[in-house]
Amino acid sequence: MPLNNQPIAVFDSGLGGLTVLRALRDRLPQEDFFYFADTRFLPYGDRPETFLKERGVLIAEALARRGAKALVIACNTATAAAAEAIRAASSLPIVALEPGVKPAASLTRSGVIGVLATTRTLQSERFQRLVGNHANHLRVVAQACPGLAETIEEQGPHSAQVLALLDGFVAPLAAAGADVVVLGCTHYPWVAEAIAARMPAGVSLLDTGEPVARQLERLLGVQNLLGGGHGHLRIATSGAPARVIATVDRLWGQKMPVEHWEP
Repeated sequence: MPLNNQPIAVFDSGLGGLTVLRALRDRLPQEDFFYFADTRFLPYGDRPETFLKERGVLIAEALARRGAKALVIACNTATAAAAEAIRAASSLPIVALEPGVKPAASLTRSGVIGVLATTRTLQSERFQRLVGNHANHLRVVAQACPGLAETIEEQGPHSAQVLALLDGFVAPLAAAGADVVVLGCTHYPWVAEAIAARMPAGVSLLDTGEPVARQLERLLGVQNLLGGGHGHLRIATSGAPARVIATVDRLWGQKMPVEHWEP
C-alpha cells in the first residue's frame, strides 16, 4: 500500500480525543483514521510520568507497525509527560497537544487567564515552560480537575455528577476575573457550554482541536502524505469494547464498532 494511503493514528487515554478526531475529520475528510483509546489505563492523569513515557513509546511503536502514516497524540496528559520521548523513539510525523496558553495570552484583556486541566498536565515541566514562555506577565489561574474526564465518560457530559464537579472547578476562575479559559483536556469541549454558563458573559473558551487539525494538514503536505484515504474510521481500545461502544454513543451520539487491540 502506498504510504499516503495508510491511516492516521490518533490516541488518547480514553474518549476525550474524539473532540480532536472530529476536528481532524472535518478538515481532512478524505483521510482514513485509526483511533486508539487506552482505557485499560484510564485515567492517565493519575499515572506516574515514567509509566506514561514508557506506555506512550510502546503505543507509538505499535501504531507504526500497524501501518500508520502519522500520529496525533490527542491527550494533553500524554503530551505533557511523554511527547519528547515519543518523538525521540518514532520516525512517524507527530502532532501533539498542549493547552492553548499562547493564544489565550494574546486574547486576554483582563490579564487573567484560566486553565482547566488534569493534575498531571499542570504539574508537568512542559506546562510550566509554556506558561513561562508565553504568559509570564499574566496571572494564570491553573485549576486541576481530578475526576472530571472520567465522570464525563462514565456518566455523560450533562449528568448531575459532572455539573457538580464543574461548580467547584470553574468557580475559582470566575472569582479571579479570567476572561479567557483554556480547555486543557480533550474531554472538556464536551462540557464547554456548561463551563461558559458558570463564567461571566463574554468569556472566551479555547480548545486545541482545530489548531491540531491545521498543523497535521501542514505536516502531511510537507511530507507529501496528504490524501489517499476514503474517510474510513476504525476505533480500538485496550480495555472493554462494550464499554467504549457505550461511551462513544453517549458522547458522539452514534453507535460504532470497537475492536480490542493491545499494543
